[in-house]
Amino acid sequence: MSSSESLSWRRLFSFFVPLGISASLVTISHVIINSTLARSAHPETVIASYAIAGSLLTLTERPSTLLRQTCSALVRDRLSFQALTFVTKIFLACVLLIGFLIVYSPVGTGVFKYLFGVSPDLLNKVIDVYEILMYVSIFSVIRNIYQGIIITNNRTKWLTIGMVFRLAGMYGLSLYFIYTDSIDSGRVGAIIFATGMMIEALVSFLEGNSIKRKMPAKLEDHPVESKGDVFRFYKPLLLSSFVALFIGPVINIVLGKTTGIALAISSFAIASSLMQLMLSFFTYIHQIVLNFYLVDAKLVRKFALVTGFIPFAMMVSIAYTPLGPWVLENVMSVQGELLQQSLWTLRAFVLFPLIFPFLDFSNGLILLRGQTKTMFRSQTANAICTVIVLLILVSIFPAWNGMIGAVAQSLGLLAELIIVWLVIRRTKQEPTMSVPRARKSTSLKG
Repeated sequence: MSSSESLSWRRLFSFFVPLGISASLVTISHVIINSTLARSAHPETVIASYAIAGSLLTLTERPSTLLRQTCSALVRDRLSFQALTFVTKIFLACVLLIGFLIVYSPVGTGVFKYLFGVSPDLLNKVIDVYEILMYVSIFSVIRNIYQGIIITNNRTKWLTIGMVFRLAGMYGLSLYFIYTDSIDSGRVGAIIFATGMMIEALVSFLEGNSIKRKMPAKLEDHPVESKGDVFRFYKPLLLSSFVALFIGPVINIVLGKTTGIALAISSFAIASSLMQLMLSFFTYIHQIVLNFYLVDAKLVRKFALVTGFIPFAMMVSIAYTPLGPWVLENVMSVQGELLQQSLWTLRAFVLFPLIFPFLDFSNGLILLRGQTKTMFRSQTANAICTVIVLLILVSIFPAWNGMIGAVAQSLGLLAELIIVWLVIRRTKQEPTMSVPRARKSTSLKG
């Protein structure tokens, strides 16, 4: 969008709503998986095996998501896309190599047994789930780089379309497993998830590739020409994400030290998925900052303020009213002790949706300024705070089970927001999109 165009609430919503819908559908897909696995004969064990394997997949999913931001920021012609593709292939090769080592060598046993604290009776089940999940990285990378092109060209509706097809495919497959009564392990969840990612990747590729073919071979004065240019932009984001990547696995590891291991991990997974569902629509506020802050900073700040309190209000209305038990039982098919533990964990999450939208807005400013080192420091503060709170709570209140993870993750997010705010207040510089080595381009958007 050029600065000559007038910015309005309608313009912001037309850009933001399709992104929000697509993000919401991502979370709904996880709710589908957990509600499907909850119908098994032993839901605690089945959900726990999927959740632990999925937490390891998170180690590769977030760096993959950063490829989408990198693509939308740097790719303006076919030459820059080719450079991005080279970096992407290196990343994907490393991810698959790690996956093969975990599944087909003693490395996996060591990782899950000693790092994640998985019990011997659950160990093989977790590895079996990850054997399927590791291939999700292929579809994730394809989806993200082509979605970057789609966002850059302001065709965000295609992210929603892709998610609609993904959700339909996952729901249909879920019904198949339910009606054939074949939900016997966490591999069912992995199959459903991988199928959905494959569908979304296909839609993103078809639309993104159509846009790419219309790009010029080399755009004049565009600074991104080689894989080195892409890597220099991607590396700071990648490093800043590594610390945050371990927060999820560490939580599951510590939950393995509670009085009810499977119950703690399962209740945390269910409450987290429901919380993310309420929060997911508002996870693209940083894109509003990146694309429109320099056009009308005042309106963007108003937009963030208006939308930022909505997920908190939604969380309170569910976690602290009779609506919560009804949703858990009738929508997610959670019953018995698992329902009660999930409800308590959801209530312990109440601070998280209050903090996140404003952290996302602040991170948008940090990215706009090119201050990616700040994100590394803030993520480190998040991780340190989370670990400290986890260790304190599990030693004093081990019977809190999933609530331990919810409280720790919320306070860790608060620590991250404080660091980002301090940097923004201290620097007080006008935001400006930049790339490393002082090379700037006004065409760059994240």
